[in-house]
Amino acid sequence: MHLAILSGSVFGTADEVADEAAERCRAAGLQVTRIKPATVDALLEANADAILVCCSTTGMGELPATIQDFYYDMQSRFPLLTGKPFGVIALGDAGYGDTFCLGGEQIRELLLEVQASEALAMLRLDASETVTPEEDAKPWLDDFIARLRDGQA
Repeated sequence: MHLAILSGSVFGTADEVADEAAERCRAAGLQVTRIKPATVDALLEANADAILVCCSTTGMGELPATIQDFYYDMQSRFPLLTGKPFGVIALGDAGYGDTFCLGGEQIRELLLEVQASEALAMLRLDASETVTPEEDAKPWLDDFIARLRDGQA
């Protein structure tokens, strides 16, 4: 199973979560391509069996600058990823109310639009509750890996 991991980060936390996820997935026996910076061309060239995106939220619910080009390019090119399993780890701060993890939600919705298949419900990590999101993501990642390996995705 080949997994492509992308990230969109403001201060580097989502990148760190993605890097830790890559290590955990490799340790579980998955082939991992860490795509940084995130580009549609790199994703398509990786020809991965599955996708994981770690994305924070900035401003009033916007995508971080490091993943905006990827998002808009995906929207304009609309490469179909029919049935390709994916997961999203969204980082945010619940103190921002309605915009909590909206960046991750936008990525999730885009992947669904290009017909990818959500392997596991999006993980929302709240900065007001954790100082170690890379640790908090581990149980979710283990479930995600298990779904990919078992073909449940």
